[in-house]
Amino acid sequence: MSNGPIEESLLPDTADLRADGVSVGGVDLRQLASTFGTPLFVYDEATLRARCREAASSFDDGVAFASKSFLCGAMARLALDEGLCVDVATGGELDIVLRSGVPASRVIMHGNNKSADEVTRAIEVGVHRLVVDNFEEIERLGALVDAQHPANVLVRVTPGVEAHTHEYVRTGQEDSKFGFSVATGDAREAITQLRAIAGLTVHGVHAHIGSQIFEFDGFRESIAVLGEFTRHDDFDELCVGGGLGVAYVEGESAPSIREWADAIRISVRAAGLPGGLRLLAEPGRAIVAQAGVTIYTVGVVKPVTQRTYMAVDGGMSDNPRPVLYGSGYEAFDVDRPLEARPQEVRLVGKHCESGDVLIDEAYLPRETNSGSLVATPVTGAYGYSMASNYNRVPRPAVVFVRDGAAREVLRRETFDDLARLEVSG
Repeated sequence: MSNGPIEESLLPDTADLRADGVSVGGVDLRQLASTFGTPLFVYDEATLRARCREAASSFDDGVAFASKSFLCGAMARLALDEGLCVDVATGGELDIVLRSGVPASRVIMHGNNKSADEVTRAIEVGVHRLVVDNFEEIERLGALVDAQHPANVLVRVTPGVEAHTHEYVRTGQEDSKFGFSVATGDAREAITQLRAIAGLTVHGVHAHIGSQIFEFDGFRESIAVLGEFTRHDDFDELCVGGGLGVAYVEGESAPSIREWADAIRISVRAAGLPGGLRLLAEPGRAIVAQAGVTIYTVGVVKPVTQRTYMAVDGGMSDNPRPVLYGSGYEAFDVDRPLEARPQEVRLVGKHCESGDVLIDEAYLPRETNSGSLVATPVTGAYGYSMASNYNRVPRPAVVFVRDGAAREVLRRETFDDLARLEVSG
């Protein structure tokens, strides 16, 4: 982090920084805060669409948007419009995607602990792919699938590759709750059992090694293992999952989706896999993260001996990533985006937790104070989707901006919303 103006590379593609304000998608952020209130998630639709199109053109048909990164009906429809499937991991995600108008034939169903109801629903609606994770799931499929009720599956495998990322978002190593181990023989046994079920087609394997990955070495290692493992299976698909990292703070850089796909194709050729193999992926963060900005209003500013605490009207309930992973972010003053940022503060939320810290060392203009609008960029992924109602704080509204217009896609929760599950008596 630095005390110069915010780096524009961290902002959405259409961001326009002026001496007196910031526009995204042709809409002024101060105007959005005035209209919709704060905290507020703002997504640039042009950035979302550009990243979706990049993914669709870089991989083969069947590449999917990882909806866990940010899901609402408008986002699911946008991904579909731009040529992507949508991947879901729970019955709730499947439900909202189908409600949004995405056909089941463009949905990929994940999950390490799918319930019997979730598996049944996925088969009944006819999802594009069911990603099989464990032997109990295979038993359920055996009772549900037949020639009249067919299913198409991928087998989730753990290739034994440890990605260079945070422990909580590594998934490709042997010690993982996800998938079948290649090394122990479980993956081979799973394929054998699945192929014995009438009406079920095994298209290939799926391996996700982790998230927020900047280097391609882990993907190369994974593909080498999978190439050897599946050499004689005559599969027609290979899915490398997601995990491509994004730059969150100044000084970071990340590969593009296109560069990632090119590296995957080179690795597949090096592994000796068939040239006609459909290469699939599930980008999520790489599609939505940079497209999103969160706007807050500064409340209390409290200097103490060690530092200055600047509290905003949100916090860990709308962005839990700093608390969970120690993730770093930048901040800027919405009214002074081009000014130097010499004021160092600890940007915190309003929750009753000492750990409710959004940015440990945030840099802002000297004039930023109580009542100022402060924004954190690169908050399009895993903010709203992981948001909570801790301390009974309503979740923020979400707006999409495009060509000078804003549309609310998720309204702000109210206290009545929070009370709707109470049972009287």
